[in-house]
Amino acid sequence: MTDRTGREIDYLRVSVTDRCNLRCVYCMPAQGVEAVPYDQLLTLEEIARICAAAARLGISRVKLTGGEPLVRKGCPRLVGMLKAIPGIREVTMTTNGVLLPRLLPQLTAAGLDAVNISLDTLDPARFEALTRSPMEGSVREAIDQALAAGLRVKVNCVATEEYNGEDLAELAGLARERRLDVRFIELMPIGLGRSLTPVSNDQVKARLEAVYGPMAPYRGRRRGNGPAVYWELPGFAGKVGFISAISHEFCGSCNRVRLTSTGFLKLCLHYRDGVPLRELAREGAGEEALAEVIRQAILQKPLHHDFGGCQAPNLERHTMAQIGG
Repeated sequence: MTDRTGREIDYLRVSVTDRCNLRCVYCMPAQGVEAVPYDQLLTLEEIARICAAAARLGISRVKLTGGEPLVRKGCPRLVGMLKAIPGIREVTMTTNGVLLPRLLPQLTAAGLDAVNISLDTLDPARFEALTRSPMEGSVREAIDQALAAGLRVKVNCVATEEYNGEDLAELAGLARERRLDVRFIELMPIGLGRSLTPVSNDQVKARLEAVYGPMAPYRGRRRGNGPAVYWELPGFAGKVGFISAISHEFCGSCNRVRLTSTGFLKLCLHYRDGVPLRELAREGAGEEALAEVIRQAILQKPLHHDFGGCQAPNLERHTMAQIGG
């Protein structure tokens, strides 16, 4: 469907849990956050029903997120449930990769189409400082195993001066020999991210070109569901992407809404605006009724974020783990 400005909304990001097995400094405090009681999380069946209702409106692509989605039992089964929904053409996942190798056979058998793996540095010491966990080797193993399993793979990096400003070119180098995309995501001033120094994607691009030479815009077929802009580097098997929500706002072409793990349909990452769906689902609302509530909500989708300094009372105050990455 289209919203009130004519943007086609065809992409739903679904958080299956607020829990995570890492403690990345821009996402969570060292002690974590108070987890939502399990009975307040959507069941897998409730997630599938809401996604089926959304598919009636033209949602054709679903990405599973968290927290860390793979700490939620039953993720492979959920992938299969979503792939069976008429109208859902693609089911993908964003993960930190730690648990991915163990679950890859089940996920691919269920029909997972692609995976985004978060990795902000290849330096083991900086990885441990950033994530508060010594699992860098496991994440790199996950990348290689996902490629070997035939999945489309993207590596996501959030660039900050404090933790990986020196490592960005090395990280981009993962795409030199591997057919994967390395994408740099500008740090958004949400939750704990406000305390760090972002590296804009224009700065990232300049640092990469200083090492690898001039980048050329990628002119091939679409490479994903979202707003990433892709570039090519000489001799690279994969591409480099930039998601520049701050420096190059892309709200005018935004095609997504989010479903939190507790069943709140969130219309924009920056604002608390949205509609709760969990109780409707638990009270027995059918797909048609759920679809109408979703449709009315999407018509109220904000025109754009204002990460530049808006102090509106409805600004989002949760961490990214609680919202859904």
